[in-house]
Amino acid sequence: MKKNFFRVAAIALGLCMVQPAVAQFNLGKAINAGAKAVKAVTLTDAQMAAYVKESVDWMDANNPVLPEDNEYTKRLRRLTAGITEADGIPLNFKVYNVVDVNAFACPDGSVRVFAALMDLMDDDELMGVIGHEIGHVLKHHSKNAFRTQLLSDALKDGISSTGGVAAKLTDSQLGALGQSLINAKYSQKQESEADDSGYDFLKANGRNPWGIVMSFEKLQSLEGGNTQASAIQKMFSSHPDTKKRIERMTKRCQKDGYERPAK
Repeated sequence: MKKNFFRVAAIALGLCMVQPAVAQFNLGKAINAGAKAVKAVTLTDAQMAAYVKESVDWMDANNPVLPEDNEYTKRLRRLTAGITEADGIPLNFKVYNVVDVNAFACPDGSVRVFAALMDLMDDDELMGVIGHEIGHVLKHHSKNAFRTQLLSDALKDGISSTGGVAAKLTDSQLGALGQSLINAKYSQKQESEADDSGYDFLKANGRNPWGIVMSFEKLQSLEGGNTQASAIQKMFSSHPDTKKRIERMTKRCQKDGYERPAK
């Protein structure tokens, strides 16, 4: 669930949050658009893992990560208790104290949730978003998007001379790779696959998959013209039709006999 970042005010929806989101997400300087693409370069899984880790570490160092004793982090820990892996990929969760409305999951299992999104969503809706983002990881969408960015932009012509060792990246390259992790543009087919994979993930981890439906409904309810609605609409503009996604996921929940959580 991603496209561009938008600076929006956090909305409290009956949630007791003690610290507001105060920063804007930092991607650093984007890599030059004119950088030449890498030719005839392959990446091993070990190299990919090293570059993903370096990119996630950079983002964590350059954005305000809320500590364990913060109410946002406590809420995320409560919601994700017992969720430790996705198809063998170890998961780790952190909250960025920023005013952009977003969440993303990286190929290495790093899941980052923005405080403003937590203000916007109730618990079930938030887990629906997280499940969807992990769905992109399980279907390897985020890994493929990262690999494409890595080969076409960030490493230019330097990787082939590293002798199989991952080259150290500059801040601008890390900024571009961070953008590929968070600002990835997925096809409608990939978004639908992430919906289904996220549904299965929530179900397997004892969470109510109605959360996916409810998160879509929340986005649909915001359509209308205020600042938050505009930001959310743009954020999800590349996704399949929201109404159709709601109908499809609702049918799955009803077929599996899940009871919709009461508001």
